[in-house]
Amino acid sequence: QVQLVESGGGLVQAGGSLGLSCAASRSIFSINAMAWYRQAPGKQRELVAHITSGGRTDYADSVKGRFTISIDNAKSTVYLQMNSLKPEDTAVYYCLLQGRLTSQAMIVQAYWGQGTQVTVSS
Repeated sequence: QVQLVESGGGLVQAGGSLGLSCAASRSIFSINAMAWYRQAPGKQRELVAHITSGGRTDYADSVKGRFTISIDNAKSTVYLQMNSLKPEDTAVYYCLLQGRLTSQAMIVQAYWGQGTQVTVSS
């Protein structure tokens, strides 16, 4: 029903910056929130940053002051600007959309992107 297309991942040196984007392949009737998660090898997926459609944000302590999440409701797109990257930021990053696809949808559902690799070298 919807595909979340992620882009912007890649290889960067420690201290560098990278910007990620995630756009829905179709219009969304109602977005509650969007978020970025990441998963490193052998570790559980963790929340990196979260933003409501109204613009309220929350960040993992490990990225506060370095990462910035933003949302474009009209485009159903979420962004993650990552600055001062550290090797421990290396992971596959996944975006999440929480919302209703159509006005007839009775349940708010979560939709995941395919993931994009971010690798930070020492």
